[in-house]
Amino acid sequence: MTNSSVIKPLTVSFLQTPLKGKINVPGDKSISHRALMFAALATGESHITGLLEGEDVMQTAAAMQALGAQPKRIAEGEWHVVGKGIGQLTEPENVLDMGNSGTSARLLSGILASHGFLSIMTGDGSLRKRPMKRVTVPLSETGAQFATREGGKLPMAIIGTANAKPVTYRLPVASAQVKSSILLAGLNAHGVTCVEEPVATRDHTENMLRHFGVEVHVEDLPEGGKKISLKGPVTLQGKDINVPGDPSSATFMLVAAAMIKGSEVCIENVGLNPLRTGAFDVLKWMGADLQILNERIEGGEPVGDLMIKAGALKAVDVPAAHAPSMIDEYPILSIAAAYATGVTRFRGLEELRVKESDRFTSIVEMLRSNGVQVDVEGDDLIIHGTAGNISGGGEVETHMDHRLAMSASILGLVAQKGVKVDDVTFIRTSFPNYFPLMNALGAKFDL
Repeated sequence: MTNSSVIKPLTVSFLQTPLKGKINVPGDKSISHRALMFAALATGESHITGLLEGEDVMQTAAAMQALGAQPKRIAEGEWHVVGKGIGQLTEPENVLDMGNSGTSARLLSGILASHGFLSIMTGDGSLRKRPMKRVTVPLSETGAQFATREGGKLPMAIIGTANAKPVTYRLPVASAQVKSSILLAGLNAHGVTCVEEPVATRDHTENMLRHFGVEVHVEDLPEGGKKISLKGPVTLQGKDINVPGDPSSATFMLVAAAMIKGSEVCIENVGLNPLRTGAFDVLKWMGADLQILNERIEGGEPVGDLMIKAGALKAVDVPAAHAPSMIDEYPILSIAAAYATGVTRFRGLEELRVKESDRFTSIVEMLRSNGVQVDVEGDDLIIHGTAGNISGGGEVETHMDHRLAMSASILGLVAQKGVKVDDVTFIRTSFPNYFPLMNALGAKFDL
């Protein structure tokens, strides 16, 4: 569990030398969570390589062990899991602590909804502020019961049902976590579970369910979006899984290298799922010299190597439909927009208001405190680029949000005056070796 009482502030100064080198980023966080959960629900044994061992994913591993599965670490990034089978998880003896991980909390809620026992879930200070009604409302239709704090927040008691009803639900806002939670409940329900999403979101759950032998149907909707359905109860068979590098993590290095003069960086073995690579598209639209090399398929997911060189960046207008494919990358892309020439508009960012923090407001505060003009129109974020002359000199309040902390650290590397980051502790939840990797490229972070 993250010890939130240990605060690690950091002051970052302008970097006068380029970033150079070839690296691998940690395993994809979304796929790592699902690999552990699905392996625990499978019949038989699964072998996982490339697993992200950040604190968020370790909370998932601990939860699956508490529910009767047997995840075991063999070596760095290599895990062996003995599954329990669908509907066979056992009542936990203690409270399930999800730490800082919204993915763990929401996906596990779906699994627990269709198991006939009581469980109690909590998290750290940040996670306890995040809304859970988005999953508890549709999951209640299975017959499960949820008791939360006011506002639908953790801690939460879940009284699951062994006779789960299938759910048909249209997402009011595109969310891969809510979609996945409902589909996971449907694995142990009798009948067809169906989720309609207004805009296509990351499909790692659908891909991995197929990898484990589950028949998942996906249809295009006439008005846009997707309809995903499966018929339960199902059986998952243990499988080997190779987790690719996390595209969200790679984006921090890509943006830094694109801005810092003379930089040339290669990131190998990165996941290229088209529903996750929106940030790469945006960087190309901005004029970044980004190439994708050695494309291939591994474990049902497209993978490749990314090569980027520094160059001039220009403003872009990013449509709302692009948001689901890069929802976690807006904090770091906002730095690229602040550095670019011209006025960038990111449209339709309502989902950012319910991430680890209110990321929408936090991005605005981060940029304004460092001399960047930012306008807000509804759910649109408008950033006035500085043509490479971000003044800096401000302090960034990260609100226990790992992506804000990393974004602020990159901001400091290109700002004229030093940038203070109030706390970088939570970076370890998703990217435990972030600072060593950045320093290996030449970032010179002084910790």
